[in-house]
Amino acid sequence: MKSRIFPSLILALALAAPLPRIFRAQSSASPTDPYLTAHEWGTFTSIAGHDGRAVEWLPLTGSTDLPAFVEHFSGARLKAGLLGTVRMETPVLYFYTNRETTLSVHVSFAKGLITEWYPHASAVYPVSAIKPKYANFSDWSLYQDHPDGSITWNSIQLQPRNFADLPTDNSKNHYYAARQTASTALQVAGAAGPQIEKFLFYRGVSTFSVPLAVSIQANGAVNAENLSNQPIPAALLFERRGEKLGFRVLQQPAAPFALDPPELNGSMDSLKQTVVDLLTAQGLYQDEAQAMFETWRDSWFEEGSRLLYLVPRSFVDSILPLTIQPAPSQIVRVFVGRLELVTPNTQRAVEQAIQTRDTHALNLYSRFLTPILQTILTTETDPAKKAQLTCYLNGSCPTEVSQPPRANAAFAQPLSRGRSGCHLPRTTLRANRALCRTPTT
Repeated sequence: MKSRIFPSLILALALAAPLPRIFRAQSSASPTDPYLTAHEWGTFTSIAGHDGRAVEWLPLTGSTDLPAFVEHFSGARLKAGLLGTVRMETPVLYFYTNRETTLSVHVSFAKGLITEWYPHASAVYPVSAIKPKYANFSDWSLYQDHPDGSITWNSIQLQPRNFADLPTDNSKNHYYAARQTASTALQVAGAAGPQIEKFLFYRGVSTFSVPLAVSIQANGAVNAENLSNQPIPAALLFERRGEKLGFRVLQQPAAPFALDPPELNGSMDSLKQTVVDLLTAQGLYQDEAQAMFETWRDSWFEEGSRLLYLVPRSFVDSILPLTIQPAPSQIVRVFVGRLELVTPNTQRAVEQAIQTRDTHALNLYSRFLTPILQTILTTETDPAKKAQLTCYLNGSCPTEVSQPPRANAAFAQPLSRGRSGCHLPRTTLRANRALCRTPTT
């Protein structure tokens, strides 16, 4: 218990500190640059619990899916220990201009914390320079009253004729797909010299309530309730089982709305065209929409079922207020909500994999496996199945010797007993301390 109090206390003290002058200045009137345009896209990722609302969850892994040059709030593993209802993933902010321009950008994040960014930021709030002896704590609390997190970039130089090489770590990373646009290059001063990129990138974790809740029928049909007073522009129900996939789209759905489970006869090409059309209809350029699809091709369309929906612009602005100085003549913001679903098909697949000790099949659900198991447990009545699920949830069940994919390699690591007596992989023991509260039957 003591280990939970210290990091929460540090965060509370940081959040209680007065806002730096740089943040207060953002509210001042800003002139408009008629030659400047800004476009942004991003994803709000959640998982629906047994009641259909987004639940708090841990992704099991830290920021291992990002290039080495990306900066972090307090180390790459911090995010793995942040319990939240929403993972804000890869917002990228593009700029377009035909002349050299210097601007500043400030983004606030309701009930959240900015965890990663690039290029170098002028300020991150709460202050990211945490005391070194607390730097390894990953079990943080976002559920206390505090000012919203934020990030600021000052003196961003837009350079239309800058064709310098962009940073790379020679890895095949989906981060780089976001560069495949005609956006203007930008330069920011970093500690080791100028940093050049084609967009501003940031990520975070929050506890805000997403605008949709769902109920899942026995046949896999999904009924969705709009919890906001803002219409959802479009929704897409997706399912993948092995090499087969399918999807259904509903444009401007009423509130509430329903989607039958899709037939698994679709193709990735038809899916891409559908998604790109939805994104461009919201104002993204064609190359931006394609870049967004390619960035999330593997993640959005992995094994399982999920509801993808276009988040209303007014909702995005309320959760993620954006200030740009000088103000662009146009700002487009397109965010996709991803609500992971524990459908009957997913439940059967996970239970079958557990019974057969099929580690590979379990790892197809990657970072969502823990909340999937927790959701199944809430409705399971069979004592034997409940004990088996709890065993896997606590990481203490034997598995096949074969190595699982690295996307969720924690299940192949040696197990370690924490102070609470809960068995968990060593690298995720601290981040998954909450799992130890699940009683072993």
